[in-house]
Amino acid sequence: MTAVTASRPVILRPQLAAISLVGSCLVTIGVFLSGFVIAEPAPYEVFMAGLIGLWALFGLRISRATAPLTVLLVLFMIGGILSLTVMADLGTGPMYMAVTGFLCLTAVFFAAIIEESHQRLPLILNAWVAAAVITALLGILGYFGAIPGAANFTLYDRAKGAFQDPNVFGPFLVAPTLYLLHGLLTQPISRAPLKIAGLLVLTLGVFLSFSRAAWALDLFCVVAFVFVMLLKQRSGLFRLRILVLTLSGALFVVAALVVALQSDQVASLFSSRTQLVQDYDGGHLGRFDRHRIGFLMAMEKPLGIGPMVFSTMFPEDEHNVLLKSLTSYGWLGFVAYVALILWTLSLGFRFLLLERPWQPYLMIAWTTLMGHVGIGNVIDTDHWRHFYLLLGILWGCAALEYRHRRQIRSGTPA
Repeated sequence: MTAVTASRPVILRPQLAAISLVGSCLVTIGVFLSGFVIAEPAPYEVFMAGLIGLWALFGLRISRATAPLTVLLVLFMIGGILSLTVMADLGTGPMYMAVTGFLCLTAVFFAAIIEESHQRLPLILNAWVAAAVITALLGILGYFGAIPGAANFTLYDRAKGAFQDPNVFGPFLVAPTLYLLHGLLTQPISRAPLKIAGLLVLTLGVFLSFSRAAWALDLFCVVAFVFVMLLKQRSGLFRLRILVLTLSGALFVVAALVVALQSDQVASLFSSRTQLVQDYDGGHLGRFDRHRIGFLMAMEKPLGIGPMVFSTMFPEDEHNVLLKSLTSYGWLGFVAYVALILWTLSLGFRFLLLERPWQPYLMIAWTTLMGHVGIGNVIDTDHWRHFYLLLGILWGCAALEYRHRRQIRSGTPA
C-alpha cells in the first residue's frame, strides 16, 4: 500500500503536465479568437464558454489574491440585474447582462490561470499580437479595397478590421503594440525587422480606424510605456538605446502616415476627424450635453434605468463608462466599478517596477488599462472583451507577486 501511494504522484505528474499543456494551447486559441468579432455571438464567446466550463471540471482555482476581483465583479453584476427590475420592457436587457456576466467570468478565469502559471503570459500576448496583426491587415486592405469583400472590414469609410466598430478595433491593437515595442527595446537587434513591420501594421491600423479615442490611447500608452521603461532601466547605455530606438520608430511611423495621407480619401477624413470637438460632441444633446443630463438623472435612479434604455431617451448611447455604470448597473454597479478600477490600478502601480519574470506583462497591461480608463470618459468599454483580459492579466500578476512573497517568507523555493 505504501509503495502504491508513493508512486501515485509520479504517475499523475506527466498526465497533469499534459493537461496543463493542452489547456495553455486552448487559452492561446481563445485569446486569438478575441480579434474576430464581426457578428455576435462571436467564436470567442462560444469557445471561451466551453473552455471555462472544461477548465472548471479539472479544478479551476480562485485564490484569496483574486477573490477581490471576483467579489467586485459579482457586485457589478448584481447591480446590473437589479437595474432590469425597473425596465418596463426587458427586450434585450437580459441578454446584455448575460454578456456582461460572461465577460466578468473571463476576467476571473484569466487571473486564475495566470496565477497558476506565469508561463501562460507570453502565450496570451503572442496570441493577442497575432490576432491584432491579422485583423489590422484586414482593416488596412479593406480600407483601400485591396481584397474581395473589402466592405466587410470598413464602416463609415473607417477601417474596423474583423470587428463591428472602429472604436473597438483601434484600442484592441494598443496592447500588442506595446508588446512589440518592448521586444524591440529589450531583445537583440536581429529580431527588430519583424517587430518593426508589426508595429507599422498596427499603427496604420489604429490610424485608419479614424477613432480619436484610439489615437489618443495609442499615443498615451506608447509614451507612458517608454517612460516606465526608462524608470525601470538604470543603465545609461540601455536608456540611450531606448531613446534611439523610440525616435527611430517614431520616424518610421511618421513616414508611414505621410504615405497614407497621400490618398485624398485618407487626407479628407483625417482633416475632419482631427477636429477636437465634433458637432455630435458639443451640439444640443451631443455627447457632452448627454453626459451632464445623464449624470443628473442618475442621481435620482438608485437602481439605474436598465441597459440600452438611455439610447431610447437620447439620440445615442451614454458614451461614458461611468455614466453607463450608473444607468445600466445602478449605484451599486457604479461603486463596484470605481472600486475595481482604483484597486486594480493601485495593485499594478505597487508592483510595477519589481524585477519579476512577469514584470513586462504587468507593465503592458497596467499602462494599457490606464489609457482605457481615460478614454472611458468618451466611450463605453463595459463590453470590450480585451478590457476584461487586461483586468485578468493585472490581477493574475498581482496574485503571482503575493505567492512569490509567501514563498520567500516560508523559505520555499520559487
